[in-house]
Amino acid sequence: MAQDNEPLNPGDEASPETPGVGEDTCRACHGTGKVEGARCAVCGGTGKVLQGIGG
Repeated sequence: MAQDNEPLNPGDEASPETPGVGEDTCRACHGTGKVEGARCAVCGGTGKVLQGIGG
């Protein structure tokens, strides 16, 4: 999970310390960190995004 001093990626819905947020596989790159050979712009190349959980 991202550290407090790390910037959020465009695909992140909230910071990691926000209640109700968890890691999920990036839908743009399917967890690989790359799209068409380049670093994924949605997850920043991590393959993971922070998503709201629960319902």
